[in-house]
Amino acid sequence: MNQLAKTKVTVRLRKAENQKEWYVYIESYPVEVSGKKTPQRIREYLNRSITTVEWDKKRTARTDAEGIKSYKPRRSDNGIIMCRSESDREIMIYADAVRKIRQKEYDNIDLYSDADNLLAEQKEKGKEDFIKYLAAVAAKRHARGSKSIQINWERTKEFLKSYSKGSLMFSEVDSRMAEDFKLFLLGAPLGGGKKGLLSRNTAARYFSIFKAALKQAFIDGYLTVDLSSKIRGIPDQESRREYLTIKELNVLASATCEKDVLKRAALFSALTGLRHSDIQKLLWKEISLEDGMAKLHFTQKKTKGVEYMPISQQAFQLCGEPRLPGQLVFEDLPDPSWISRPLKKWVQSAGIKKNITFHCFRHTFATLQLSSGTDIYTVSKMLGHTTWKKAKEDHLCPVGQIWHHWALKDYYPKYN
Repeated sequence: MNQLAKTKVTVRLRKAENQKEWYVYIESYPVEVSGKKTPQRIREYLNRSITTVEWDKKRTARTDAEGIKSYKPRRSDNGIIMCRSESDREIMIYADAVRKIRQKEYDNIDLYSDADNLLAEQKEKGKEDFIKYLAAVAAKRHARGSKSIQINWERTKEFLKSYSKGSLMFSEVDSRMAEDFKLFLLGAPLGGGKKGLLSRNTAARYFSIFKAALKQAFIDGYLTVDLSSKIRGIPDQESRREYLTIKELNVLASATCEKDVLKRAALFSALTGLRHSDIQKLLWKEISLEDGMAKLHFTQKKTKGVEYMPISQQAFQLCGEPRLPGQLVFEDLPDPSWISRPLKKWVQSAGIKKNITFHCFRHTFATLQLSSGTDIYTVSKMLGHTTWKKAKEDHLCPVGQIWHHWALKDYYPKYN
């Protein structure tokens, strides 16, 4: 039973010292009071007194040390203390009216207490900093995530700080603010000493992280409205999906790269279709040799799918000398955020004018497989996609020439 159902309000009298007079007050008990461990007895004096109380001689209140008895006042059928004088009766009617008001307040407070507490809690949460909350969400979600994901969340936080001039309370976060932040990202400078503005796709990525934080804030009760479902993201801009031809792959294989592990990993991706994240975490125990054929048996980091696939002898040689089962195959392979500069220098040294990222080697694998006659369903499975449509949207590019057999002629000539 809750406190509100058992709180009772009663009109009571207290004898004035040395006078035949009784003070009138309202007593409420039990009452839960904030900061008090036990229920309290609340007395409210009405600044009224009476002198003509009628006593109920059949109901003894108490007997003092001297044996003198005191009695309870008589009450009418409505519970009002009875008095002989008209003025005292009016005072008791007034007291009972106050009692009814107080009783109703206690009886009805349970209808409002939960809502009031929720509003008070929401008001306190509204004073908290959304930017700090986003940072906490990032730390919780991606503590073991890739460096690139952590950097994207960190960059989103920094752009929010720049937009809001340092801090952003939850009470300030609404649909209008979200739309303003979207426009801010679409016109935001690159930062880090670089010239130019964020690309539309980069802005879209940061805004999607902002929306993810909004969604979590709604789940955690910091927002009463699911803003993330009401706000449209930034549409990606169609971009050219670059890939390399066999000739360009061979030129790259011959060119010098300042990070040999990057060169081997990139060419390995072109020959297997593996993502950077899967290559980076690939262990020697996930590679097996059966009847001279090298096979991979690993779990994709992105989709969590278990893959079991053969690889060419040339791809196996790119792994280098076998080491202990628990050691990384491509040890010291940098995170994506540290690859751009050495990869760009390597591509430029090979005389290739295309804008090549590490992911382009995965595009290359898919494109060359299709060009050599492999059907799209098989290529989709080789890439580890859950649907062939995903493979088509993410990786497959039109080609103008067909290669039925392809290998890196200059990197490991004996496997031509």
